[in-house]
Amino acid sequence: MKLKRILMSALGVVICGISVGMFKHAALGVDPFQSLMSGLDAVIPIRFGTLYVIANLILLSFALLFDRHKIGLATLINLFLLGYIAEFSQGCCRAVFPTMGLCGRLVLLAVAIVIMCLASAFYFTADLGVSTYDAVSLIWSERQSCIPFRYCRIICDSVCVAAGALLCTAGNVKVAGVVGIGTIVTAFFMGPLIEFFNQKVAIPFLNR
Repeated sequence: MKLKRILMSALGVVICGISVGMFKHAALGVDPFQSLMSGLDAVIPIRFGTLYVIANLILLSFALLFDRHKIGLATLINLFLLGYIAEFSQGCCRAVFPTMGLCGRLVLLAVAIVIMCLASAFYFTADLGVSTYDAVSLIWSERQSCIPFRYCRIICDSVCVAAGALLCTAGNVKVAGVVGIGTIVTAFFMGPLIEFFNQKVAIPFLNR
C-alpha cells in the first residue's frame, strides 16, 4: 500500500507538470495560482524563479503552522520538479504543435484541465503531501467542516485570479495573456472535478 501511495504521488505530480506545460502552450489563460504569480512578477522587481520560491515558502509556512500532515514527499517533488516538467512539456507541445488554431488550442486546454484535476486527485488521495497552494484549500475545508472542499477551492482560486488581474493591471502587463477562458474554467470547475476524480478514480485505485 505504501509503494502504491508513493507511485500515486509521483505520477500525480508528473501529470500535473505536463498539464501546466499544455496550459502555457494553449495560451488561453493559466491556472489561478499561476495567475497570481504572474501578477506578482509584474510588480515585484526580482527574478520569477526567486519569486516563485518565496511565494511557495510562505504557503509552506502556513501549511506547517496549521497542518504539517499536508507536507510530505509529494510536496517536495512538486516544489523542486514540477516547474522543470512543465517546461519540458511546453517544449514538447511546441515541437509537436508549432502552430495551432483556436479550435486546437481549445482542445489542448480542455485536455490539460481534465488531466490536471485527475493528477491532483491522485496525489491528494495518496496522502503523502500536496503542493503548498493545494494545502491551503484542503486545510481550510477540514477546519471549516461545514464548507465542502470544492467551494473552498473555488474561493481560493477566485481570489488568486482577481489578485493576479489587478496586479497585472498595476504592472502594465496584458491581463489577456494571463487571465483567459482557461483561468475562469479552472477557477470555478477544478474543485468539483478534483472531487469527482477523487471519488471515482483515485480512491478506488488505492483500495483496489
